[in-house]
Amino acid sequence: QLTPQQLDDYFKKGFLVVKDFFPPGRLDVVRSGIDKLVDDLANKLCNAGKIKNKHEDKDFFTRLYHLEKEFKGTAILLHKQGILPKEFQDLWSDEKLLNVVEQMVGPNVAGHPVWNLRTKTPHNEQTTVPWHQDNAYLEPCSLECLQVTAWIPMVDANMVNGCMQVASGGHKAGKTLKHTCCAGGTWYVEMEEKDLDQLGLDAKKDIVTCEVPYGSVLFLNNAIPHQSLENRSDIIRWSLDLRWHDPAKENGFYGLKKSVLMRKADDPDYKIDWDEFAGVDRTKIQMKNLKEDNDDFTTEVAGPWMKRWD
Repeated sequence: QLTPQQLDDYFKKGFLVVKDFFPPGRLDVVRSGIDKLVDDLANKLCNAGKIKNKHEDKDFFTRLYHLEKEFKGTAILLHKQGILPKEFQDLWSDEKLLNVVEQMVGPNVAGHPVWNLRTKTPHNEQTTVPWHQDNAYLEPCSLECLQVTAWIPMVDANMVNGCMQVASGGHKAGKTLKHTCCAGGTWYVEMEEKDLDQLGLDAKKDIVTCEVPYGSVLFLNNAIPHQSLENRSDIIRWSLDLRWHDPAKENGFYGLKKSVLMRKADDPDYKIDWDEFAGVDRTKIQMKNLKEDNDDFTTEVAGPWMKRWD
């Protein structure tokens, strides 16, 4: 699926932007799936008396933002929902994506239990992710396992609405830097930008801003430092991040949830069994692991990574 040059770039730099990866319209069905989730949440909030206006006249780009104004934390409630709609399942197992992952990790491919729908509403600290390495959210054994992330924006992602920045080549040292938890009023782990020199990097030269148009994909290595910028626009910067790895290796998710097998080298007609995977709400087991309250309207996220860092 990738050219030899693209594959080489991914392993040398730790990231790769592939423009126009999906044909026009392929992601529109995913947008429709997100619309359904927003509608379900609006109905739930209204029935519970949390909001008075469901803003049904608003569109994909703005509705959640208006709901957020009525009930602070609505964007977080949607982010932490554990439902894996069929539209997301079909995208995660899209043949083009699995072909790329097979080039990177081999012919056996598993979907990692940590996937995220990013609800980046404008001017919202809780949706602005600081510098970190994905390994910092998992057990140290995760550094032994290449985990490929596809970051897929559902709008044109740019510097105004909060695209990603990466520290090119930061994965090559094979280190997870010291992080702290949590950043501001969030659940995010954070590393200091000044510590990039411990990975042999120069922040002035090696930080790359990745603007990713709709239909394009940003592939990431799990050890590359990255952050997302603040959304300073007037629309929601929706995105999905999906992850894969070799099923023979540990996923590093503290034994809380198994990965889902997506490809088997010895069975080219293998069909993914989504039932068990989709039936386990990852966020609920994270919260339970830390004995945190987690009713339907708790606008907080917690997880076992919080025990790993100061």
